[in-house]
Amino acid sequence: MRQVADRDRIQRFMRALGREASKPGRVYFTGGATAVLLGWRQSTIDVDIKVVPDSDDVFRAIPALKESLDLNVELASPDDFIPVRDDWPERSEVVTREGALTFLHFDLNAQALAKIERGHDQDIDDVREMLARGLIDRSGVAEYFAAIQSRLYRYPAIDPPTFAKAVAAITGE
Repeated sequence: MRQVADRDRIQRFMRALGREASKPGRVYFTGGATAVLLGWRQSTIDVDIKVVPDSDDVFRAIPALKESLDLNVELASPDDFIPVRDDWPERSEVVTREGALTFLHFDLNAQALAKIERGHDQDIDDVREMLARGLIDRSGVAEYFAAIQSRLYRYPAIDPPTFAKAVAAITGE
């Protein structure tokens, strides 16, 4: 089992991955990595990322970095689990730039909805913390859900009425 990912380990990962990239690209953090970098968790089990555009040199570097940094890195983002708005890249906050790579937090409303859909206690706690910190707001989450609701059929693992009920429980709408 690898070490948990704290802020320092994630920052070292960004610097090292940025050195490996030969072309400009974006790396989007999701889940626990966002929670750690934005300060409401001290650590996370793994660093979930999405790389845009696909980059062989970045993907080739990840296994060695996982070993050298003793870090779990997974390719996972909200759009793997729920539909997201087409403007999600513009809605994603920049963390930093390292080498040719820009690191960002994947659209926070999309992250919140993916966590609500998953429904684990830690996920719901994360959404509550995002709300408490003003990173998202209830009406924004509800509006985002309304924008993606018609595309839920593309994700057969999702039960739309259950998801809608879970969103309403968080947003009060």
